[in-house]
Amino acid sequence: MDYYDYIIVGGGASGLMSAYRMSKDVFFDDKTILILDKVKKNSNDKTWCYWETENDEWNDIASASWNNIIFKSELYKTKESIAPYRYKMIRSKDFYSKIFTHLKTKPNITFQLVNVLDIQQLAGTAEVITTDTIFKTKTVLNSILFNDAYKNQTKYPVLQQHFVGFFIRTKKNYFDESAATFMDFTVAQKGNTRFMYVLPYAKNEALFEYTLFSKELLPYDHYKSEIEKYLKDKNITDYEIIEKEQGSIPMTSYKFWKNNSKNIIHIGTAGGWSKASTGFTFKNTTNKTVQLIKHIKEGKSLTKFHKVTKFWLYDLLLLDILSQQNELGASIFGKMFQKSHPNQILKFLDEETSFLEDLKIQLKMPIWLFITALVKRIF
Repeated sequence: MDYYDYIIVGGGASGLMSAYRMSKDVFFDDKTILILDKVKKNSNDKTWCYWETENDEWNDIASASWNNIIFKSELYKTKESIAPYRYKMIRSKDFYSKIFTHLKTKPNITFQLVNVLDIQQLAGTAEVITTDTIFKTKTVLNSILFNDAYKNQTKYPVLQQHFVGFFIRTKKNYFDESAATFMDFTVAQKGNTRFMYVLPYAKNEALFEYTLFSKELLPYDHYKSEIEKYLKDKNITDYEIIEKEQGSIPMTSYKFWKNNSKNIIHIGTAGGWSKASTGFTFKNTTNKTVQLIKHIKEGKSLTKFHKVTKFWLYDLLLLDILSQQNELGASIFGKMFQKSHPNQILKFLDEETSFLEDLKIQLKMPIWLFITALVKRIF
């Protein structure tokens, strides 16, 4: 069989979440759906975090959650409740298990291990080219970046949110399980935007993640030594590393969606679903997949799915600033947290605030930086 009603290219978060939503909607029960990837994921290759109210659809696989978040910079430090939100962590192995267990109950959805080489828009259909087969379909949902077009342009700056994380276990009980450290900018900035991200999920276990917003990645040993220094500064010396993770997420307002066509839509990072100013992706993907399934069911054009909003501009201006003056990140976020309550900031980052609420946050930040960036964009 080389024709399917829907082909999902890539079995990561956005691809699997799209398949999961299709599987739970009777509209798709008589449609053939194929998921393609070169691996069937079943390990903790990623850690996703998001904030949500007490109960949400992923609660059953959240491995930890926190009522409070900690923010630290040289300018301002705070520990605050984020009610009505909770900050939640999901390990990818639990996510993959949940999705694949459910998909097994749907005979119209199949998964194939193949290496996808390319996707093409044809006259009235799309084709997916793999090393073994050429599949045809009415609709491709693609989550793979097949080229570096977003890197090879100059209109929109491209930073990376890059990180190395150590899951550590200590012999003594060091950690306060009630609070997640959202950003700790008290680490040496070294001309960049750098912070430590700490998620304590037991009294003696926590994830320490050294994170940068910058253009260039670092040698692995640099991240490692910074985490070790941070632990030493906290008098945490007797510990074992039980897991490690490493990653890089593009931070850009590049219009990935301009490549959507009649029969192909790009999703996930390939569709511009990662929040450009922070790299947070899981909550965006949760919302976008709901919207996309509704869009498909209504028979609307795939080229009309993405809508540019005011938040796209806000993110672009921040990236314009950080691409030119990367060292300003700590002070920008510091002033934001100093003068606005964390739950209002989280609402803003979730793109759920009104224009008046936006202004209340923006006017408490170094507004002249953003006005200058806006003027440069206009002229």
